[in-house]
Amino acid sequence: MILDLQHISETPIHNFKGGDGMVYTRMYSDDLNRIMLARITPGSSIGMHTHETNSEIVYVLSGTARIMMDDGEEIVHAGQTHYCPKGHRHATYCEGNEDLVVYAVVPEHGQGK
Repeated sequence: MILDLQHISETPIHNFKGGDGMVYTRMYSDDLNRIMLARITPGSSIGMHTHETNSEIVYVLSGTARIMMDDGEEIVHAGQTHYCPKGHRHATYCEGNEDLVVYAVVPEHGQGK
């Protein structure tokens, strides 16, 4: 199955998960996974949230991410991946003057959706 997220309409979200500014998402979701292409504008963020029943994999396509986690902070560049395990929390900030574009997968196995 090919998913071409570029052909899914971009949805603007203001203050995504309590973050600042605008995040634009293209998302595919089924019973097993949520797959998202997100564009975070400079000065914007996805707010701190906890992955209580799932994990998240975030691959940076372009730009630079500053990610706050329960135990610290990391800078993630294009071509690198951030992993937030089940039971942990994180927030993602667009660092710099260009949009941060990420590809994220949240497995929903066994969630009964």
